[in-house]
Amino acid sequence: MERKICIIGMGLIGGSIALSIKREHTAHITGVDINEEQLKLACSLGVIDECAMDMEAGIQDADLIILAAPVTKTESLIEEMSGLPLKKGAIITDVGSTKTKIFEKAKQLSEQEVTFIGGHPMAGSHKSGVESARAHLFENAFYILTPSEQANANKIIQLQNWLKGTKARFIEMKPEQHDKLAGLISHLPHIVAAGLVQQVRDVEKEDELVSRLAAGGFRDITRIASASPIMWRDVLLHNKNTILSLLRQFKLEIGRVEEMLDAENGEKIFEYFATAKAFRDGLPSREKGAIPAFYDLFVDVPDHPGVISDVTGILGKAGISITNIRIIETREDIMGVLRLTFRSDEDRVEARRYLENALYDTYVTD
Repeated sequence: MERKICIIGMGLIGGSIALSIKREHTAHITGVDINEEQLKLACSLGVIDECAMDMEAGIQDADLIILAAPVTKTESLIEEMSGLPLKKGAIITDVGSTKTKIFEKAKQLSEQEVTFIGGHPMAGSHKSGVESARAHLFENAFYILTPSEQANANKIIQLQNWLKGTKARFIEMKPEQHDKLAGLISHLPHIVAAGLVQQVRDVEKEDELVSRLAAGGFRDITRIASASPIMWRDVLLHNKNTILSLLRQFKLEIGRVEEMLDAENGEKIFEYFATAKAFRDGLPSREKGAIPAFYDLFVDVPDHPGVISDVTGILGKAGISITNIRIIETREDIMGVLRLTFRSDEDRVEARRYLENALYDTYVTD
């Protein structure tokens, strides 16, 4: 008998999970979304097999239900789902970047003979929408699962088997542990990036030159500040207590820097940056973490008409996709620099090989 899956939320994450399941399993996947255009697009692209505007129709007889929606919406979906008939033995999971509040909300499903297992695939993309969905989006990424203590081990294994096409690495932890770690390595950095951008925005009112200067390295290190404001509003409110605690700790950290600088203690300032550099350099560079990695390749290009189309043409013929391209510097009579961004380190390595074979000078900075 053909298994049935329902994915609620036809965006980048929901679509990518659907494609990853399809490459490992034969199953009928129904997509649910309030956006009719996204649903139609998902069907036409072959991401899902059937469209459903109504959740009740979509989850009927589903063996696996995946809530691929923002965290606040996921809460309301669980609330609605708790009053609907669900297939006995069904597994329900989500993809939210916070877990504790969703985990508590899911207790409403305990009266039905189903299993809720929280999930968080820690990968993303610069792009959004189901048209950007890719089966390999989660490859080598950590996929956090937060099952309840009552969850049958067999159900956890079943969920991992459903999701094995993601080629992700599964880690089990408690919801509270997840929210603390995600807060530290993902949520706080997004706040810091947004804060730096706000500071530049305030200075721009007095000196417009700051925006032109910020177009280089500053723009690069604050890329994550371009993420969805709606999503981050919900994340912060969902993980409020953890983030407040981390913000207090970060204030103390900044206070340490203030004290060293005020005392003009060069030795301690050097040690501060040296220990940070050593720890950062020791972090795994080929593993996907909570913040999407940027696989950048820098290419020196001469000031000559058609050079950009030549670079992209070389990679296009090789079947290598570029997710972003930016001209960092180009002035008359000097070499310019292109920054090419790829979806994986493997693509970057291949791109570098092809471009260097065409006598382009390339380099990476990570």
